[in-house]
Amino acid sequence: MATRSKPVIAVDVGGTFTDLCLLDPESGRLAVAKVPSTANPIDGVLAGVEQAGVDLADIGLFSHGTTVATNALITRRLPKAAMVTTRGFRDVTEIGRGTRDDLWDAYKDNARPYIRRRDRLEVTERVDHRGRVVTELDVDEVKVVAGILAKRGVETVAVCFVNAYANDANERRAAELLAEALPEARISTSASVLPELFEHERFSTTVANAVLSPLVAGYVEELAKRLKSEGYEGDLLILHSGGGVMTADAVQRYAVRLAASGIAAGAVAARQTALAAGFEHAIGLDMGGTSTDISLVHDGELRTTNEWYVEYGHPIVFPSIEVLTIGAGGGSLATIDAAGSLRNGPQSAGSDPGPAAYGKGGEEPTNTDANLILGRLGSRLVGGGMELDREAAEHAIRARIAEPLGLELHEAARAILEVANANMANAVRLISLQRGYDPREFALVAFGGAGPLHGAAIAADLGIPTVLVPPRPGAWSALGCLMVEIRHDLSEMFLAAAEDADPDALEAAFARMEDQGRTLLEAEGVAREQIRLERSIAMRYLGQWRSMEVGVTQGFGLDDAIEQFHREHEREYSYRRDDAPVELYRLQLMAAGPAAELRLPESEPDEHAAMPEPAETRKVWFDGHDEPLQTPVYARDDLRAGMAFSGPAIVEQLDTTTLVPPGVGAAVDGVGAIRMTISQED
Repeated sequence: MATRSKPVIAVDVGGTFTDLCLLDPESGRLAVAKVPSTANPIDGVLAGVEQAGVDLADIGLFSHGTTVATNALITRRLPKAAMVTTRGFRDVTEIGRGTRDDLWDAYKDNARPYIRRRDRLEVTERVDHRGRVVTELDVDEVKVVAGILAKRGVETVAVCFVNAYANDANERRAAELLAEALPEARISTSASVLPELFEHERFSTTVANAVLSPLVAGYVEELAKRLKSEGYEGDLLILHSGGGVMTADAVQRYAVRLAASGIAAGAVAARQTALAAGFEHAIGLDMGGTSTDISLVHDGELRTTNEWYVEYGHPIVFPSIEVLTIGAGGGSLATIDAAGSLRNGPQSAGSDPGPAAYGKGGEEPTNTDANLILGRLGSRLVGGGMELDREAAEHAIRARIAEPLGLELHEAARAILEVANANMANAVRLISLQRGYDPREFALVAFGGAGPLHGAAIAADLGIPTVLVPPRPGAWSALGCLMVEIRHDLSEMFLAAAEDADPDALEAAFARMEDQGRTLLEAEGVAREQIRLERSIAMRYLGQWRSMEVGVTQGFGLDDAIEQFHREHEREYSYRRDDAPVELYRLQLMAAGPAAELRLPESEPDEHAAMPEPAETRKVWFDGHDEPLQTPVYARDDLRAGMAFSGPAIVEQLDTTTLVPPGVGAAVDGVGAIRMTISQED
């Protein structure tokens, strides 16, 4: 693993920008770089390294979050893939659960499967639900299928046999035969990817793993080679959807775990920011140019989900940080719908042409244009590297919003931002109130390029008392890649009534998974004494379809686990059924080991520190005020730990702008975060 005394690098590749964070543990120096993303993401990564002036030979750890897998599934730019399945089951991935993303739209079909029907081939075999081989695998049929796939130039194959979770002997034999006939192809088997009961979810996850494997594995291999050629000799760690990191070798087996890699980075960074400030309950608001990612931390842990998707109808069943993404960003378009109502997003101006103020030909108003007109944004961004065209922004808002709605220019700009803030506040309610959490008990961590501009308004709407703005908000997601452990999530089916479950059988199953987890981590360089193992059981009321995960310890009592399940069920769904029998569904194990010790630079707050002179003052329009207020503008680099001030104020820096409205108190804490205190009106 990483040498603690050496600098560490984290890189987050997004659709528009590639962000890089460089942290030197000895000096406490935290530097950021931001470069445009490139067609080959690796070129953008190395451009960020060059901009930061880094010699990779001096780097102890390189951690990376990427959207390569997510974008591949969205754009369907996938390798030639095939699926081999039990006779009669080729359409499982297409039939799915018979549900729709929009229940009321009969004309909207779910996304088509990632593998075409003509490339989903059947062979004769059968295993029953208890794992007994009913029909042996027809080896001759597999060889015929392998010959067909070879002629088609298939690069990757998903082997998905029904009930393979109970006995994967036929799957393993088929995979061996296919590997002999297709030596260059990658083979994924459902029992090794996801050894769980429901065939649709298991097949879907395995197919996603298969189609991503050549792309992701190839990308990681190329990145590792190019980093090595530039002098880097340490480990390349890749952030996965569950909020941990994987080595390059692990990516070869579980490529599908990177399907939400980039999104997870911001959530991890939000958690660490909150914990460093002393908050165990926090909501992350990562607002970029196109979208806003919202995550929730409760009792110091990120909320996770065991089933999610990039496209509805194709579930990926791996533990993943639960992140709600909505189309609200700095470039979100303000429009008037057919009914004459003002809308904001989800359409975005993107980076080309971008907001009207960018001067690249954009003619539609965006949140960035509205913030500029209201004085909340200055005329220059990125440390003076980008000049904003106020006249173009004014024309876009006046022509598209103000005049059609009969509003004055500044009224229209405020209305645009009010709708955007309302959309984001509603999304926060979905991930908090709908899950049984009261947002008033949480802190709001506002980051991303646009989050600090909107954080205070959203917090006031929701009754959230505290807003935290980290030191480098625009590149904070990248730093999240360094704030995690090496982690593997293992599972095993265990269907039994809780009252009849055999404690010895439960212990034996957990012991098997723990041995597997230790083996994986030790192969990745984690010392046995540093390995952390956490057990949990997915439980449900008898007859329910979905289950809930309950954490347990070694030597746990089932009565305690059942009571915890009742409590969690009541918290999330507002009811519990103590008289109903409870069923154990699945056993799960999280195996983790430290990748590196990361501590953000800290300073002792000086309560007597005097605020610096503002870099400038300008007129800014705020909500609730009919006239603009003369507002001081401070440079973030001039603020030190312990400094305190009150709004109205604006804090500018290279990667973002922080808005402190009138009546809001702000102070800089020991790790350099701005802590805003939102007064609550009765």
